[in-house]
Amino acid sequence: MRVLLVEDDRALALGLQHALASEGWRVDALADGDSAAAVGLQGEHDLAVLDIGLPRKNGMEVLRLWRARGVRMPVLLLTARDELSDRVQGLDAGADDYLVKPFDTPELLARLRALHRRAMGRLDERLVFGELELDLAGPELRCRGERVALSPRELALTELLMQKAGRVVSKDSIVGRLSSWESDFSENSVEVYVHRLRKRFADLGVAIKTVRGFGYVMELADGDTGTAAPRAPA
Repeated sequence: MRVLLVEDDRALALGLQHALASEGWRVDALADGDSAAAVGLQGEHDLAVLDIGLPRKNGMEVLRLWRARGVRMPVLLLTARDELSDRVQGLDAGADDYLVKPFDTPELLARLRALHRRAMGRLDERLVFGELELDLAGPELRCRGERVALSPRELALTELLMQKAGRVVSKDSIVGRLSSWESDFSENSVEVYVHRLRKRFADLGVAIKTVRGFGYVMELADGDTGTAAPRAPA
């Protein structure tokens, strides 16, 4: 999952970046409303954490602009004000959730996971494919009840492939999901991470196959019931 974080308090922003990254999410951080307004229109993010008190353009103005331009990305507003009228104004402007500072980071993360599940039309916090079970609340991958140790980026790639199991996921989609502006992640990097997952899943009944010219598809290993045929993206 790729998150747009817009917060001008540097200490708070750095803390949130670390917390979000520890969940395996890619984070792009901005500190002013003008930049946030432009970047949010690009449609590259799954969620936004948007502070109201921003320089140049406040968060409420940014949110109204996004919604007026058809941006459907779920938005969690952050504010130092706890007046009922402020909460109502934010929700009426198109916010999906609202959190008052100071807040506990675990609550923020839980709210973001809930927003993402609703956006995906999924109420369960698990993805299951074959004998793999991905607990999105952790996040943690298990197979036959045993934990499969993966890095945050490996977990993010596994989540993407499991969400689209049996369908081809393009390299561009993977680069977009695993990239952040602070790190260099190329198509060559995708191949490295796919190779790592193939080795880890080799004995777990799951295969990641290359569909040349398109990308990768997660399937049940040959011989297992329910093997899905790869389909090129529409």
